[in-house]
Amino acid sequence: MIKRIVLVIFLGLLYNPFISLGQDSIVLAKDLKEEKQLKFQQYFFKALSEKSIKNYEKAIENLETCNELLPNDVSIYFEFSKNYFLLNKYHAAKEYINKALIQEPNNIWMLSHLVAIYKKERNYKEAIDVQQKIIKLDPQKREDLVRLYYFNRNYLEALSLMDELEKEKGLPRNLKQLKKSLELRKGPAKKKEKQDIKSLIATFEDDQSSFKTLKKILDLAFEEDVKTFHKYSKLAIDLFPAQPHAYLMRGKSLQILSNHKEAISILESGIDFVIDNSNLEADFYETLAKAYDGLGNSIKAQDYRNRAKKLKTVE
Repeated sequence: MIKRIVLVIFLGLLYNPFISLGQDSIVLAKDLKEEKQLKFQQYFFKALSEKSIKNYEKAIENLETCNELLPNDVSIYFEFSKNYFLLNKYHAAKEYINKALIQEPNNIWMLSHLVAIYKKERNYKEAIDVQQKIIKLDPQKREDLVRLYYFNRNYLEALSLMDELEKEKGLPRNLKQLKKSLELRKGPAKKKEKQDIKSLIATFEDDQSSFKTLKKILDLAFEEDVKTFHKYSKLAIDLFPAQPHAYLMRGKSLQILSNHKEAISILESGIDFVIDNSNLEADFYETLAKAYDGLGNSIKAQDYRNRAKKLKTVE
């Protein structure tokens, strides 16, 4: 009887540790998985934080750790692409966004990001192809296609699409001005206005559809009347959002006002509208160089000066 009791106790003790060991191993595996997820989240948010303060290289380092913890994740590929884009490393940016799009080919945000990369490379043909995919998913994005047609000098396609949009829902003010500017290409040349700033302003106030008149006002005011220059350079972008000279003059105006960051933003937007005009492009780069000087960023300033010099050498 005693032997039987001892055997039962022994078997009980022998059995319980195994149950306990099995439970511990399951808990341990779960804890390891949770720890890995926690690390992933920590490094991912570190990457977002570094990107927000423009430490793009540091953001990429954190993303590399995320990729080791959770390989082939779409959100990581997208973030890699955005950071490389902000570093002007467009080849790497395309490589990562294309990896992401393999997994989610109909993701509008990622497709729009790819369009932005192609625009920076001035590869408008590829940008148009991607934008057409976006429109199949969201027809409201057709206005962006109009601008891409314009950048690629597909003027007839741009006009045709604007006609279509106008019949359906009307055109926003900026596209109305773009349409006018494209239609004026077909019209007869206007008579030359007098090179007097007051008479030019009077002419322009009577008819604000003439960019030629506004350009003359800006060119003269830049030399003669700073107050008028500020006023009409601000108006220029509102009325003629596809005219690169408007962005250049607004950039110069903001720079005079020591608003260098906004000047850079305006100039970088406007340079996309420059087509086959090396002198104008060089003027943009020189103005950007001065704006970066104003921010104390001598490296960026010198980079833009070098670009301007190369264009002048070619010219």
